[in-house]
This record gives sequence, structure tokens and C-alpha cells, in this order.
Amino acid sequence: MSIIRRVRDITVATLNERLEKAEDPVKLIDQFLWSTREEIIQAERLYQQYSGHGNHLKAQWLQAEQLKDKREQQAMTALKAGEEHVARIALHDKASSEERAHNYRELYEQTQSNIQDLEQQLRELRSEYQAVYDKREYYAARMESLRLQQRMNSRYAGNGVNGSQLGQQPEGIFRRLEDRISDMELEARSLRDLRKQGQEFLIDAGTAIQSVIENELEQLKRKLQQEGWKSS
Repeated sequence: MSIIRRVRDITVATLNERLEKAEDPVKLIDQFLWSTREEIIQAERLYQQYSGHGNHLKAQWLQAEQLKDKREQQAMTALKAGEEHVARIALHDKASSEERAHNYRELYEQTQSNIQDLEQQLRELRSEYQAVYDKREYYAARMESLRLQQRMNSRYAGNGVNGSQLGQQPEGIFRRLEDRISDMELEARSLRDLRKQGQEFLIDAGTAIQSVIENELEQLKRKLQQEGWKSS
């Protein structure tokens, strides 16, 4: 596991713990997004540096390869001219260039492997950022709806529902938040519905309605008695 990934896991675990106690989960998610964005920027800078270093290593490797081939051709030319001493010097230089090309090639391939790892980490960071951002927008809207409902309840009933807290981490971070906000939304709607039902009952429940209800009740009792039911 890379150092970046280990640090990322620690950061997410800390976020999960803090969200358990957060008074304003959306604000905490914003802080997490800001931190993630900073990590993405740093990783992108590192990627550019790695890419530049890789290009330099490749250039050194190819230059050594060209020099190796050149010295080999020079050694062949010297041999054809009967100058074995010059051929030996060219071949010695060729061996040095070949070793240098091998070393630079190894460094270049190692750098390319690191670049691929960094590219994967960047994809993960960007994907995580987008996923949390999308959730943030959704829960911010729900929290605002809930706050407005609480204000309405407080206006008519003299008290409201207290604020919310948040739950887990990316891939699990929003599970508890979903349950808790849903509970608060249900409580808020229940208060609204009870108040509405009470008002409707006071308006509609007159003497005539009571008479109709009693008649229907007697009809139900007779129907049940025909089916063998006995009133207690």
C-alpha cells in the first residue's frame, strides 16, 4: 500500500469519527472536500515532476544507446583499416555506453512504474472527491429542507426539532446520516400532520358528522352480529 493511500485511510477514518459528533455535517464534508482537493493538487504536481524526470532519464538512455552503436561502427571501421588499437579503444567506450544505457533504462522503467501507480491514486482521489461532492449537494439540500420544516414547527408549536448529526465515510459515510435525517424528517412531518389533522377535526366534527359516525358504527355492529360476533 502506498504512503498516499495509508495517509488517505487515516484521514477517512478521522472523518468518520468526527462526523459521529458533528453539529453541522455539511460543513465537515466541505472541509473533507477541501482537504481532498489539496491532495489532488499535490499529486498532480508530483505527477508533472515524475513525468519530467522520466523524460530526462529516457533521453539519457537513448543517448547512451546511440553512442554504443556509434562506437561499435567506429570499431568495425578501425578494424577494416587495420588499426586494432583504435578498435579496442572504441569497444571499451562502447562497453561503458552500454552499461550507462542499461542503468538509465532501469531507472526509466522504475519511474514509469511509479508514474502508473500515481496515475491510479489520482484516479481514486478524483473519483472519491466527485462521489463525496455529489452526496454533499444532496444532503445539503435535505438539511435545508429540514431546517425550514423545523422553523415552521417552532412557529406554530412553540418548539422545534433539534439539529442533526452525521454518520460515516465514503462508501459507508452517509448510511447513518440517511437514517438520522430520515428520522428527523419523519418527526417533522408527523408534527405537521398531527397539527393539520387536529385543525381539520375541529372544523369538520360537528353534530351532523357525529350522527353519521354513530349510524355507521351501529351498522357495522349489526353486520358483525350477523357473522356471529357478540359485543362485550
